[in-house]
Amino acid sequence: MKKNIKASLLIIGLLMGSAGLAIAAEPLKIGVMNDQTGIFSDLAGPGSVIAAQMAVEDAGGEVLGRKIEVLVADHQNKPDIGATIARRWYEADHVQAIFDIPVSSVGLAVQNVARNLKRIVAFSGSTSSELIGKACSPTGFQWTFNTVSAAKGTASAILKDGGDTWFFVSTDYAFGHALERDASAVVEEHKGKVLGTVRHPLGTTDFASYLLAAQASKAKVIALASSGSDLINVIKQADEFGISAGGQKVAALQTFITDTHSLGLEKAKGLLLTSAFYWDLNDETRAWSRRFAERNKGRMPTMVQAGVYSAVAHYIKSVAKAGTDDGVTVAKMMHEIPVNDFMTHNARVRNDGWVLRDLYLFQVKTPAESKAPWDYYRLIRAIPAVDAAPPETMDCKGAQ
Repeated sequence: MKKNIKASLLIIGLLMGSAGLAIAAEPLKIGVMNDQTGIFSDLAGPGSVIAAQMAVEDAGGEVLGRKIEVLVADHQNKPDIGATIARRWYEADHVQAIFDIPVSSVGLAVQNVARNLKRIVAFSGSTSSELIGKACSPTGFQWTFNTVSAAKGTASAILKDGGDTWFFVSTDYAFGHALERDASAVVEEHKGKVLGTVRHPLGTTDFASYLLAAQASKAKVIALASSGSDLINVIKQADEFGISAGGQKVAALQTFITDTHSLGLEKAKGLLLTSAFYWDLNDETRAWSRRFAERNKGRMPTMVQAGVYSAVAHYIKSVAKAGTDDGVTVAKMMHEIPVNDFMTHNARVRNDGWVLRDLYLFQVKTPAESKAPWDYYRLIRAIPAVDAAPPETMDCKGAQ
């Protein structure tokens, strides 16, 4: 009888030991959430997943003896769906960090979930400045770009060139509102005037009434606070309306290399834009981008996709240095260690979650200037991190 009890206890002990090993070896799960098939799939979508997977592979595929697993979800550009996915991932699926999340209204919803659960979220695609303002979180990061940095780069350049009266055509959700607000502040700071605004729903295909209102305003600058296929459609229709030919300047306040690719250089030529990344900027960006393009059907990365790689790589380094996947602890480490990769050089993460990186002002080339596929941008100037950064209004690192 005693032997049977001892044998049973030995078996139980072995089983418990095996369970403990299984728990210790549980994969570290991270999630990429974005628009996989809709209007923002070109600038983020499957390409952001490729970028995250590259970061994991470049880190050796594991951290703290645990395999790193990348989950993918499509938020369908709806805040309620994004928040539901985030909650399920964090609570049921044990996802420790979520990346990308284009569409600022979705980003704001996910930020709220992550803050309450004290989990990591790093935005490369959500650019509303509210994510590092009143909606900030001690475990949230705005990694790549935002509406203030876009305005400070592109709008300032246009204003210095004499574009002192503005009319906005904006998308009617959090991103468009933030970009319009932040660009208007830059216009007023430079003693310019905003003559009016029209706002269109997400996914609009007919911009005729909006462009007619912009033409009628007689503003020197028609500023487009839209993105994705909305931006492509409104630029194409502005060309059809002869707006530039009529003397008004069309300004795309946030645009991506995939937008230029879709438009073609004939329609996009001359556009000024601000970006955190361009594939052909230097040897480091070219080397990484060619690796990416090999896995992305020959398409070069957007700054959002490059930013996803950067954020995932920094997160993995921080987990390794912290010795844990605890969200609050890892977030503190992400603030402490500098960000270094092919697009980021010794950057500090501010207390509000903004990565202090250099930005760049580019102009889209003419067809004659372009010498190769995806050779689209001409560098106007670098914008140092201190000048590109939005104002730091919140200390979110210590907030609860």
